[in-house]
Amino acid sequence: MTLIIGAGFLGIEHFTPPWDVFFLPLFNLLVALFQIPFFDFALAIIVFTIIIRTILAPLFVRQIRSQKEMQRMQPLIREVQRKHKGNRQKVSEETMALYKEHGVNPAAGCLPVVLQLPILFALYQALIRASGVIQGFNVDDGNRASFEALQSANVVEKVAGTADHYRVAFDGACNLPEYSQLPQFLPLNCQLIDPVKLNDHVNTSVGWLLGLDLAQIDTVFALPLFGGFALSLLAVIAAILQFVQVKMTSPRPNGDDPTSSMTSTMIYTFPLLTIIWGGIFPSGLILYWIVYTAYLVVQQFLIMGWGNLFPLFGWQPSWAPSPEAISAPRPKRIESDAAATEAVPPTPSRAPSPNANRGTKPRPANRAKGSAKRRGRKR
Repeated sequence: MTLIIGAGFLGIEHFTPPWDVFFLPLFNLLVALFQIPFFDFALAIIVFTIIIRTILAPLFVRQIRSQKEMQRMQPLIREVQRKHKGNRQKVSEETMALYKEHGVNPAAGCLPVVLQLPILFALYQALIRASGVIQGFNVDDGNRASFEALQSANVVEKVAGTADHYRVAFDGACNLPEYSQLPQFLPLNCQLIDPVKLNDHVNTSVGWLLGLDLAQIDTVFALPLFGGFALSLLAVIAAILQFVQVKMTSPRPNGDDPTSSMTSTMIYTFPLLTIIWGGIFPSGLILYWIVYTAYLVVQQFLIMGWGNLFPLFGWQPSWAPSPEAISAPRPKRIESDAAATEAVPPTPSRAPSPNANRGTKPRPANRAKGSAKRRGRKR
């Protein structure tokens, strides 16, 4: 049986490490926000996102400032690429030296991205659990005994009119051994602290979103295309915000940079993936991504302005300064090879003295023998 610890802590009756160490605080926060008066599940997700982004703000501020400094360093990096064209190893060494001298860490954005992944997965699991409906579950010989035991304990029941949909009780037995095989049927209250325990199932449908069920794939603001895939309007909004966010921080295209084409491809790849995810994942997850990306766009604007967003498909608005208007930082070192090629400014010469050429007049080359004059100072 799966190791179960922490029973009784603030009313939590089922705690399975190590995942629950990360998941349960987020799950309890989401349910607590849902129970605020006049809040629905959509508002709970929006406020949940703002709280998470605010907690992670210091990490993202460091990332954005590093990206801003990298943008200002682009002229210096292009000069290094021009000088050592064809020598990728030398370009890489000189570029890393520039980053080090200007205090820029190219990997500074990795930690926030890594932290996003478990948060997204935890929210996905919270959405499925909060809905109280498990879809696509099939009873077979391997799980039949455990499933029937949970049915006898009134923990799970089949949704009428469906073949593979089952509703999980919001309250019930929490430490049955069958949960080690079928953890998806664990009642919600088993992992909620006392102040936020539920008296009924969570209503994941939102009236002001035309009845959209945030625990399901978007079918309200969606346009069916092919093979059962639908183009979600929420996913399109998320993709536009994703495009703006990535373009603001991406370096400008540079033919001498071998990674420039890959960076330009990523600007369009991420939004396209977001649209595809909108037809696969629950709409609540897409709503989270919209709020999350909008928060990040505003944060980036406050720190670095519009960045490299413009020109946008050739459009350069008058109220947004062009990237060329941002001055590059002065290099903190002087390379020996670069110093050797610098032109030395000419020293201004003085006006010639009347006696400047005195005694320097060359002697005629074909002076006749014996006709040389004796020169001397007149006494």
